[in-house]
Amino acid sequence: MKRTETSLPGVLLLEPVVHQDHRGFFMESFNQRAMEEIGIHHTFVQDNHSRSQRGVLRGFHYQLGRPQAKLLRATRGRIFDVAVDIRRGSPDFGRWAGAELTEENHLMLFAPEGFAHGFLVLSDIAELQYKCSDFYAPEHELGIAWNDPELGIQWPLEGLSPILSDRDRGWTKLSEMQPADLPRYEP
Repeated sequence: MKRTETSLPGVLLLEPVVHQDHRGFFMESFNQRAMEEIGIHHTFVQDNHSRSQRGVLRGFHYQLGRPQAKLLRATRGRIFDVAVDIRRGSPDFGRWAGAELTEENHLMLFAPEGFAHGFLVLSDIAELQYKCSDFYAPEHELGIAWNDPELGIQWPLEGLSPILSDRDRGWTKLSEMQPADLPRYEP
């Protein structure tokens, strides 16, 4: 497993070893020992799988009382995946890192606790599989606006009008969040 730092400390791009031949490919999508060797020491307790159509934008989501680290990959199609540092007091507060994850490049994005996560579907259909370090707890889920101008996220909309859930349409800007609704930076 190759580890590449993104522009945002803690958010990593991972490239697994992929064995390809005329039959197709084989790769380990997760190996706890390999993760620990590259510095990811999380226990993942839940796997999620989502399928979405072109233009669907999900996020930005996070859990406050039960924070989750996430390890994400596109198993079908193409997405633009983004993590935003929302930790109060962080030197990187409000900064974001994004990467294109595709079924062809096999890249994975690791986002630690304290980061909001969202993605945009760029292909006709995309499937995203991801591991979480804590269980989904809807009573702890919060979010920030996907189009917060202060974050300046460069979504590759390519002429698309994002398809949003009512919940995702209703999130507020990061600067309007109450401090108690944001995780705290702990170096």
